Amino acid sequence: MRNIHLQNRFLLHIFLLSSILFFNSCGGGKTSSNIDAPIDSTDVSDTTTTEKVITSLPDTSYASVAKIKYTIDTISAEIDQTIDNLNDLYTGAPGIFAFRGNPKRQANFGGTVSGTPDTIIIDWEFHTAQTPPNFKSGKWGGGTGWTGQPLYVKWPEDKLNAFAAKGLTNAEFSGEEIIVGSLCHTLYFIDFKTGKASRQPIDVGNPIKGTPSLDPTLNGNLYVGQGIPDKRPFGNLVVDLDQGKITRHFPEDRKARRSWGAFDSSPIRVGQFLFWAGENGTLYKYLIKDADLELVSTLRYTVGGAAPGMEASIAVYRNYGYTADNHGHILCTNLNTMRPVWHFDNGDDTDATIVVSEENGHPYVYVCCEIDRIPRDASYFRKLDALTGELVWEYAAPGRRFNIEKKHFDGGYYATPLLGKGNCADLIFCNQVKNLKGQNGDFVAVSKATGELVYTIPLKHYAWSSPVGLLNEKGEMFIFTGDTYGNVYLINGRDGKVLYTQHVGNNFESSPIVIGNQVVVGSRGHSIYKMSSNILCLYTCIAYYYVLKLYFSICIIIKYISTHSYMLLTGTIIYPFFTFLL
Repeated sequence: MRNIHLQNRFLLHIFLLSSILFFNSCGGGKTSSNIDAPIDSTDVSDTTTTEKVITSLPDTSYASVAKIKYTIDTISAEIDQTIDNLNDLYTGAPGIFAFRGNPKRQANFGGTVSGTPDTIIIDWEFHTAQTPPNFKSGKWGGGTGWTGQPLYVKWPEDKLNAFAAKGLTNAEFSGEEIIVGSLCHTLYFIDFKTGKASRQPIDVGNPIKGTPSLDPTLNGNLYVGQGIPDKRPFGNLVVDLDQGKITRHFPEDRKARRSWGAFDSSPIRVGQFLFWAGENGTLYKYLIKDADLELVSTLRYTVGGAAPGMEASIAVYRNYGYTADNHGHILCTNLNTMRPVWHFDNGDDTDATIVVSEENGHPYVYVCCEIDRIPRDASYFRKLDALTGELVWEYAAPGRRFNIEKKHFDGGYYATPLLGKGNCADLIFCNQVKNLKGQNGDFVAVSKATGELVYTIPLKHYAWSSPVGLLNEKGEMFIFTGDTYGNVYLINGRDGKVLYTQHVGNNFESSPIVIGNQVVVGSRGHSIYKMSSNILCLYTCIAYYYVLKLYFSICIIIKYISTHSYMLLTGTIIYPFFTFLL
């Protein structure tokens, strides 16, 4: 009996010691993802839910505008062009309704995680179709391309009931929906919970490269741009989700000063208007009328006799809109009058969407360019005064254009920058294509105040995908991003330590979204993924628990056998054994 007591004490000590070691290794972190993220003290933008009157910025035109020649066409003179409400309509919307979430394109999706995440788990994978072999503009595959960010919406009960009554959604639909525009010219609708189709896909005729936009008032409108022409009409259109069909397809603009009519940008609603930048060199202003749009005015411009196209999405601060084009021109426009306010020469093709940040009560814009049109050995990451266009700082990063036979791969920035939050509020992050050693790239962190490089992390391959962030209960920021070889990364935003990396699929050109601790992102490999960022020791704990239970169960059996061997014959110990394991 003394030996049995010693054995039990020994096992108890092992259990206590292992438990202490386990919880120390996990940092005692909580497992819940429902965390109230701390507010960034440096971001003084409106965070209140109460609507207040926001005044318009002045209709000013700085001397830099003289470098461009522009024309404003007013189509409906009887319509008041003044925006009736400058409040951010996207902040209170139940989801992520546009590229980078809001008019400022700040990507504050509200990602949360507990403790220090150190693993990524694939929750589901959804497969799209692929472009048919007879596609006349080439085989573009499926999945999503650049920028191709998914949308997320948690539909209110009245909408769900209306969808169900019309038979638009599947019976098992959870009410949380992912909307994806695919390269296989199709809109897909996915149940966020299960990864299964939530409703029938909609064929829009031509591949979608960019990110659709869902109207934040939930009027049913989904605004979709086409990226590659295979059939006519080609350009931009409206899908009414309340009817489950295309309700408006705009004809190609014969007044455009550039013939390429793609719409890779994600439009944004401000007040009663929708603003949409086109690759035909035109900024469009539409009046939103129920399930339709009415064109009210346009801005067209040339610089040095050339009409550049806009692939980047327009960013907005109050009534000022910020666009970038493929010749490297940054233009601030008064959206009330469509008159240019200021112009800045960014040096080269600028496809990454501009990010607006209000700091100490003053707005700034962050812009970055590629190495494309002009041979150079560096690309630029810049901070400008949002009201005047004056340069605050610039960070020059080494890079080059990389040529392989008849193909070329531009260096620089395709990814939209990510503003730091929490303990990274002083930083801004971005993916940069270097191409110095073949096709390679870095993840960089730059000081928002000075533009100085804080750290740089080499990626396994270059990245076009825009990073997203998550905060834990301590206000520590972690970054999720992907590269063009299908690798995903989990990075500590403060020190740049790579916490986890894994090869998942093919080419993450597209930008992800984050909901809680879950990330949704599309790939060029005809797959859409939902992944979870977690603490690996949580799963270790579960496994450890059952291993210990099994160990103690075996010890109990041995003890019973040594004292009551006859019980084996009757099966008396079998039932308690399995009960203990459960």
